[in-house]
Amino acid sequence: MGAAELFDLTGRVALVTGASSGLGVGFARALAGAGAAVVLVARRAERLAAVQAAIEKAGGRALAVGADVLDRGAMTRAFEEAERAFGCVTVLVNNAGVAQQPKRAIELPVDEWRRVIATDLDAVLFWAQEASRRMLAAGRRGAIINIASVLGFGVSKGTIAYAVAKAGVIQLTKALALELAFKGIRVNAIAPGWFVTDINRDYLTGEEGAAIKREIPVGRFGEEHDLDGALLLLASEAGRYIAGATIVVDGGQVVALPG
Repeated sequence: MGAAELFDLTGRVALVTGASSGLGVGFARALAGAGAAVVLVARRAERLAAVQAAIEKAGGRALAVGADVLDRGAMTRAFEEAERAFGCVTVLVNNAGVAQQPKRAIELPVDEWRRVIATDLDAVLFWAQEASRRMLAAGRRGAIINIASVLGFGVSKGTIAYAVAKAGVIQLTKALALELAFKGIRVNAIAPGWFVTDINRDYLTGEEGAAIKREIPVGRFGEEHDLDGALLLLASEAGRYIAGATIVVDGGQVVALPG
């Protein structure tokens, strides 16, 4: 099998949460470009429609499904709509997430802790459970890719809820892989470093961002397509012997952390 065939996703159905903006849009486009039919899930219907249109204009297949990842009923509906349109989802990208309000640990309100943990950790488990159950019932092999963060390895002040949630995603990935790999479902994670998105653009383009950039060994923030390689590796037959791993894509930031 040649390299192109190893990464080919033709005939696969991929579902991406948080697909209306940021990294989720890039994930959806990369999967569609590799041949997968892509189901786009997020709350903002207008943005989803625009992403769907762009993928279809490029020759891909896509379906937009408006859903909040915390709504279990909407989750079930998203998978059912995916199956009606394209068939069983065999690639799940758990990308949806929220940023934490920058507060020190002793000042963090309970509702802010729960908001971040619920979206960034709880929902990852719930969507992985649903995808796995459906793959197993259909007798299909597949891949689940959870989006973690370098803050799952090293914390910074004012990010306790987000860092704990992302560390949890890394451990969750290992636990799911341990139970599902022998059934043909590989579970892995990607831990991005700093990528400029709508959520953090103002922060990263200011003085704080300049200080962060100086600490990144490659000397820049992540750019468009920098995550495509890791994503396609874990989604395709090229990664068929990878399970329970977290691939760090951060320009060397983790290796530069103290300790």
